[in-house]
Amino acid sequence: MPSLTMAQWNRISQLIQYLPDQTMNDLYPSATFAIEVRYFLSEWIEKQRWEEFALEKVEQEANARALLDEIIMLLQSFSQHNANVVDKMKLMQISRNMRMFQHQPLQFAVMVRDTLRKERVLLTTMPQVNQPPQHHPHVTRESAFPSTDVDHLVLKVLEVQDLRQNIHQVQEELNWERQNYESLQGSMNPTVSEVSRLQKHIQQLEYNASSMATKRFQLLSECVDCLDQCQAQLLNRLKAWRWEQYKATIGHPFDDNLNVLQMWCEQLLGVNGQLRQELMLLMEPIPELQERLRQLLQLLVQSSLVVDKQPPQVIKTQSKFSTTVRYLLGEKVAPGKPVVLKAQIINELQARSLNITPSDDVQAVINNTAILEHNTATKSTCATFRNMSIKKIKRADRKGTESVTEEKFALLFSTEITITGCDTPYKVQMISLPLVVIVHGSQDNNALATIIWDCAFSEPDRVPFVVPERVPWKLMCNTLNSKFTSEVQTHHNLDQYNQHFLAQKIFDKPDFTDDFSNMMVSWAQFNKEVLPGRLFTFWQWFEGVMDLTKKHLRTYWSDGLIFGFIGKQHLHLILKERPNGTFLLRFSDSEIGGITIAYVAASEMGEHKQIIKNIQPFTKKDLDIRSLGDRIRDINEITSLYPDFPKHDVFKKYYSEPQTSTSAGYLPVTLQTKVGMDTGSVAANSACEAHRTDSLHNAASYPVDAGSVAPCVPNLTHHAESSHNSVGYPLPQFQQFTPQEAITREQMETSNSSAVNFSPDPAVFSDVTTGDMELVLNSFHEELAPGTPTASSSLWATFRM
Repeated sequence: MPSLTMAQWNRISQLIQYLPDQTMNDLYPSATFAIEVRYFLSEWIEKQRWEEFALEKVEQEANARALLDEIIMLLQSFSQHNANVVDKMKLMQISRNMRMFQHQPLQFAVMVRDTLRKERVLLTTMPQVNQPPQHHPHVTRESAFPSTDVDHLVLKVLEVQDLRQNIHQVQEELNWERQNYESLQGSMNPTVSEVSRLQKHIQQLEYNASSMATKRFQLLSECVDCLDQCQAQLLNRLKAWRWEQYKATIGHPFDDNLNVLQMWCEQLLGVNGQLRQELMLLMEPIPELQERLRQLLQLLVQSSLVVDKQPPQVIKTQSKFSTTVRYLLGEKVAPGKPVVLKAQIINELQARSLNITPSDDVQAVINNTAILEHNTATKSTCATFRNMSIKKIKRADRKGTESVTEEKFALLFSTEITITGCDTPYKVQMISLPLVVIVHGSQDNNALATIIWDCAFSEPDRVPFVVPERVPWKLMCNTLNSKFTSEVQTHHNLDQYNQHFLAQKIFDKPDFTDDFSNMMVSWAQFNKEVLPGRLFTFWQWFEGVMDLTKKHLRTYWSDGLIFGFIGKQHLHLILKERPNGTFLLRFSDSEIGGITIAYVAASEMGEHKQIIKNIQPFTKKDLDIRSLGDRIRDINEITSLYPDFPKHDVFKKYYSEPQTSTSAGYLPVTLQTKVGMDTGSVAANSACEAHRTDSLHNAASYPVDAGSVAPCVPNLTHHAESSHNSVGYPLPQFQQFTPQEAITREQMETSNSSAVNFSPDPAVFSDVTTGDMELVLNSFHEELAPGTPTASSSLWATFRM
């Protein structure tokens, strides 16, 4: 545990001058571990893992001997290179003294371990001298390990053991003096002074033995109290680890390292065993303390089973999955009979029972047993279920309109474990995080929504698997942002404009401009009720956007090139005075998993000056065929990314390289996106450009009218700025930028003076019909035999977008 003791000598050396001589002699006994050893080898000593050593760990004897040999060698080296004759002789003498441990290297290692523990206790109990201010920007898991409390407990146990040995010595001396007294009384002429001296000495020894026995009882009680407190901290930390593991589902950071918690468990188990042994050595038992230790032992043994690698939280029946269970006291499991863990599927009602009886129905889960195995390299003891499968699932009676994707289950892992030194086996159980069982892939999206809602809004100590039906929007908003950034693997958060649009969408309040933070959003609004005018729920739509961004748009989003979540009304307001060809990228709000280009175009109607058009959304299928960057390059109607960045400067790095001739001698084929062309234009273009294939996309247009009513947009001037709303992603060849930064306060606060007219009425749209969309492959028709179908007609089915 080097991180807990690093530079410890620098701190303890400042306290030495304030320590009593007796404390110094106890801390650094000259015959075994002189202070010179601690001084000259301080850095080396603090880098070694002394906490791993214990007298009962005979397998560590080789490591302890290696450290002892190295410390002797280092002392000899320091002696040879030391110019001070006194230090040279002293170090040589110390190195010779240390050879006495060569037959007991574990005793040496434990001595150094205890010395370092005593130093840490002194550092916490003594006032700090000339210490610079300490800064603790954050608490890591290792710093959460209560080393001081555990060290203090260990020292108390050592004090109890020393006191027991002293009592034993006093008792032996008392027995000897009593024998002398009886012998003296049996003699012919005992002197009065001799009898009186023995009587006083016996009385003093009896008093000392009684005082030490009282102190021993007090120390034992204090040790049990301290053990109880340390174990409570450990169990709370284990709960926190499981909670952090669950929160990782929605993108929260999670450190899955269990080594520190395992070491903590092992130390407390060792202390419990030492205290039980001390109670057994008492002449008069203390039933109360013995019972408390028994309960603490049982709780520790039963709480040390952890689901290290959780099963998938959405599982399809008759599909394989894996999971790993780890036992933190694995090195303490009694050898002999292998420990077999059994897994079974349980429902919500069964998960609420404190004592769950393992089911005999093994047909529901296939490959549901695994053996607990110890890995000496990682020092972990795990049972890995590699090919589990749920064959069938028995569902409970559903409540009201509850669907099968809302029903939550869990895997129960159970076994019996016997700990070394304990005769009775302990029944150990642990359940997995909640999961949803589906029978068809089409249910995956709704099942994931159940898990997301449960993970985001459940309480740590809830009754399984209770979760509120309604939550404040600010909690929902944080969840969506966390899940989006983790799933897409980006540091570019959803900003306040994105969040406001999402709130307008889920609450169906496009005209609401105030703060949504404290409005309550329900599970039904999240993933039960379809959005107005749509055939999908809010979550289905949001998850589609997230999946599209993860697979095709990650770098665009991270570079701040995608405005993202914005309504058409708000869109018109910020584009209304921009030059023709200005465009921005927004996620489609009418189609799952689509991104569209909105741009300013010249109006063909005399009374209008400009029209804002939205190109038919590109989906994953479209972007699989041709990337977004190449499509933006293809479309001549768009020239500048909002507010005024030339598109070729912004998107140049996303353009594909021109295709060269193929090795077989065929002419290369290039796909190209066209917007709003009719069939006749495509045919004419096909005859002129034999090297290019054009993909047509519709564009819906909305006129900009000087006499129209302004759309409702979010009034966000009262929102406090937060660090995650600002985006600092440098773009090539131009300044840092996000489209939202160009929005003026006047634009955001406009209410009745806008010159934008937006109407959902289809009559306002000048749509290009779906029949105008096709993919044309231009080639040399003169080389084709008469009557042979053209390349464009033969490839239409393949490349249709």
